[in-house]
Amino acid sequence: MKILDKITDFFKENIAPPHKIISVKKNEEGWRALVEIIEEKDYMRKYAQDEMVGLYEVFLDQDQEVTGFSRLSLRYRADLEEQAE
Repeated sequence: MKILDKITDFFKENIAPPHKIISVKKNEEGWRALVEIIEEKDYMRKYAQDEMVGLYEVFLDQDQEVTGFSRLSLRYRADLEEQAE
C-alpha cells in the first residue's frame, strides 16, 4: 500500500490526481506502474467535451521514489479501454 501512496502523492503534486492505478509490478531496478489520469477535466467540461484519460507509465526505484514517467496514450473516457502490456 505504501507504493500506491507514493504514486498517488507524486501525481497529485505534479500532474493530476490518479483516476486509477491499473498495475504495479516489481522488477530488478525497482517498480513499474501504470496509472490513468483524467486530463484537463475543467477545460473539457467547459467546452462540453468528453473527458480525456491519459495512461502513464511510472518508474520507481528500490526506495519507492519516482525516477521517471511518460504518457503512453490519450483517449476519450467513453472510448473502449486499450489493453496495456
